[in-house]
Amino acid sequence: MISIEFLRQFRIFEFAVFDLALAFLGVLMLSPLLSWIFKKCGIHIPKRNWIFLTLPMSIVIHIAVGHITPLTRNFIDLGGHYFLKILIICLIILGMRGIKRIKNTQDKSDI
Repeated sequence: MISIEFLRQFRIFEFAVFDLALAFLGVLMLSPLLSWIFKKCGIHIPKRNWIFLTLPMSIVIHIAVGHITPLTRNFIDLGGHYFLKILIICLIILGMRGIKRIKNTQDKSDI
């Protein structure tokens, strides 16, 4: 049986390919549900935007729970890793494009 440590040994630079693939696959599977939830709140978020927001969300979540990964550590490092910072900012901009507020289409008779 293949262990998680075996899968995590394959890396691009210092980032585990398994972790990145799992994050993107998880968001891809959850994007219809997340878009539906936000639509109920009056915000339209296209499903493709969730893919762009995967890495920025993962950084925020890892900082919030206090689990510093290599990606999070490199992003919050003030002395370097500028390419990563520019990439994350570009992903945030791409993820925010297309998000818009929508009016609730509930009938007045439902109230």
